Amino acid sequence: MMFWNGHGVSGWGWFAMSAGMILFWVLVITAAVLLFRALDRPRERPRAHEGPRTPEGSSAERLLAERFARGEIDEEEYRGRLAVLHSSGPSAGS
Repeated sequence: MMFWNGHGVSGWGWFAMSAGMILFWVLVITAAVLLFRALDRPRERPRAHEGPRTPEGSSAERLLAERFARGEIDEEEYRGRLAVLHSSGPSAGS
């Protein structure tokens, strides 16, 4: 029976040590989960080439640029259609 009371730790001491150990492991596991989530998050790059246009205009310009890049339309047609897009503005569809 020397091991139970020989160190001067009462029942509350054992309770405090047990609660402290549980709290320690909860904090360690929480920190690990938060770190894993922060490192696993996909990074978003800002789009510097897009100006403050409406989403419809920028997607139409992007489609037009993709068609030009694939060679489906030539430069003259690309510039003509781009001028039409810029001149129509966001209220043309209304």
